[in-house]
Amino acid sequence: MKKVLVTGADGFIGSHLTESLVEKGYDVKAFVYYNSFNNWGWLDTLPKEKLDQIEIFAGDVRDPNGVRTAMKGVDQVFHLAALIAIPFSYHSPDSYVDTNIKGTLNVLQAARDLGTEKIMVTSTSEVYGTAQYVPIDEKHPFQGQSPYSATKIGADRLAESFYRSFNLPVAIVRPFNTYGPRQSARAVIPTIISQLLAGKEEIKLGSLTPTRDFNYVKDTAAGFIAIAESDKTIGQEINIATQQEISIGDLAQEIISQVNPNAHIVCDEQRLRPEKSEVNRLLGCNAKIKELTDWKQQYTFEQGIAETIAWIRQHMDAYKTDIYNV
Repeated sequence: MKKVLVTGADGFIGSHLTESLVEKGYDVKAFVYYNSFNNWGWLDTLPKEKLDQIEIFAGDVRDPNGVRTAMKGVDQVFHLAALIAIPFSYHSPDSYVDTNIKGTLNVLQAARDLGTEKIMVTSTSEVYGTAQYVPIDEKHPFQGQSPYSATKIGADRLAESFYRSFNLPVAIVRPFNTYGPRQSARAVIPTIISQLLAGKEEIKLGSLTPTRDFNYVKDTAAGFIAIAESDKTIGQEINIATQQEISIGDLAQEIISQVNPNAHIVCDEQRLRPEKSEVNRLLGCNAKIKELTDWKQQYTFEQGIAETIAWIRQHMDAYKTDIYNV
């Protein structure tokens, strides 16, 4: 049984990954963002029998001493802690540099000093920018179309440099757009669902033409674990993608048809990204992850959306539907 650390374990993907690792028998330490309320994010919603199996470490990924302390005695690290909201990165880019780049550097430095067996650094499909060709494979050029994506490109390249310079056993894990239970309303799918379930018939969205490749969160978590368990992934950057795309407009209509066919979409200008910042097309290639691991998608889009609607219906108190959730 390997001892693993998950940074960002209190977040959306991190909480699902933590839960999946526990279910697979790993000895899991969860690095959560310290706050004076002693709130452990989405981990607080796990059943007590699962939460009791997780060692909680409260800290801040920007603090190198705390990161090093958390990583002592750990075999592998899943590094997910990051600031992720693109609109927030427009007016607070400094915080993204501190968290996404410096935080990743702290993990890499500690791993080098401690002799960590393997580090999974979390990337994002946003590093590719608007697709120059599809499906987007791992050789696609990078383009920083937002301060968020620029900091993730920086973090990825730092991870690559530590592999090449110090032979650090790093794998760069690059999920395409992930959705599912526990996702905040800053993301488009819970934004649509929560507005519909709140009884609204005018669904406020930004641009409807961009396309995305949506992973159900349990498939994303399984991808992380498959990459960690494969001996072939060190030094590699690997997409987790379905290799299918849907436009935001078609996505919204699909969800509207399931929840309230009388609703309609209206454009909310504050939700529109700057023209040159909007990523217009993301369609990922999943050939590499299938070549290097035994991962394959388990959930259809329809199954994932149905589970997400059902979960949000039971947790509407977690959503503010009268504001734009940046």
